[in-house]
Amino acid sequence: MTGGPLRICLLTYRGNPSSGGQGVYVRLLSEALRDLGHHVDVWSGQPYPELVDGVDLVKVPSLDLWNEQHLFRTPSLRELSDPINFSEYARTRFGAFPEPLTFSDRVARSFRRGNPRRYDIVHDNQCLGPGLLRLRSQLPVVATIHHPITVDLRIAYQSAKDRTARFGLRRWYSFLPTQLKVSQRLDRILTVSEASKHDLHREYGVTHERLRVVGNGINLDVFKPMPEIERQPAQLITTLSSDSPLKGFRYLLEAMQLLRDKRPELRLTVIGQPGRQTGTAERVQEMGLSDIVHFTGRVPAEEIAKAYARSTLAVVPSLYEGFGFPAGEAMACEVPVVSSRGGALPEVVGSDGLCGTLVEPRDGGALARAIDELLDHPERQREMGRAGRQRVLELFTWRRAAERTVDVYREAIAERGAAC
Repeated sequence: MTGGPLRICLLTYRGNPSSGGQGVYVRLLSEALRDLGHHVDVWSGQPYPELVDGVDLVKVPSLDLWNEQHLFRTPSLRELSDPINFSEYARTRFGAFPEPLTFSDRVARSFRRGNPRRYDIVHDNQCLGPGLLRLRSQLPVVATIHHPITVDLRIAYQSAKDRTARFGLRRWYSFLPTQLKVSQRLDRILTVSEASKHDLHREYGVTHERLRVVGNGINLDVFKPMPEIERQPAQLITTLSSDSPLKGFRYLLEAMQLLRDKRPELRLTVIGQPGRQTGTAERVQEMGLSDIVHFTGRVPAEEIAKAYARSTLAVVPSLYEGFGFPAGEAMACEVPVVSSRGGALPEVVGSDGLCGTLVEPRDGGALARAIDELLDHPERQREMGRAGRQRVLELFTWRRAAERTVDVYREAIAERGAAC
């Protein structure tokens, strides 16, 4: 589908890459859309994104109550005189996470007050708040849902220790019913894999006619082979961008414990840090793994790429992934992957065994066996690494993702025009 340059309003309630995959998505998609000749404004709440030249940032300040530097601060009376701020603060005090929903209200208010900017399309990055429906009365609105958050809730609920924890989860995820209703009424829903498409239809009730699969890209300027850096023997790497049960990290720890006696030289680098209330740090210590498991904390993408270059294998033990950036980034660096079959990971890694080994989720023993086998076959590691890089080049570039995203924009715009 062809046409002239588009004026795109890209929304993200949190935009900084350190906030996780959504921040990476906004930065790299907006850059690729710019490179195709389109005009992109990113509207974002805190923490604000790091955007490339030629992509404009429109700040949509929230109360920023989840900022680690002033967690759960008490807003001023002047701040609370704003009804959106008051709603955000009140719901947060009761254990909810209203930030995605109130972000959409702030954007809709800005549009209603006659913001001078004009757009052809609004593209929401998974805030799915009620304000989007008010925007949709003015112009087409599409949204990306990276994976159904209902899966996060279900896995977290199963892992909860007691009734109090389960009640807290219900409060935190109280935004979900609203998001489900909003997602059913937007012009199009983009998602990043066939697995997510299937699950969004089942869990969110979005019709197949409105769902479109547009795979993510990998930042190939950063994630690439670095032959000048020597790979370390028996060096594993994994990513823990959010320390939640969904990431399956406990099963990788089980695998490390099983392998320790046989392979005392084994080491694991964890890109990220243990959560404050998850018990991960305590679990590492209790399992006697503190000397071989190293957490990096938050580090820039360039340092992550160097860590991949030093690693023998990348391990992705997630119970579910809507896409799986860590697997794709490892493959782009020519690192073989041992991955679970959770969610879309087989779509990224491939099911043929050429780029990596797949095991069933929640199985530390299977992870241990797959890691052990690959460590014994250096030539197979090299073959997998080369095949993984080639798969990323063929399927997961940001230019390809941007082109397919624009096709969805034009489809939604044409449908709206035909209906007028």
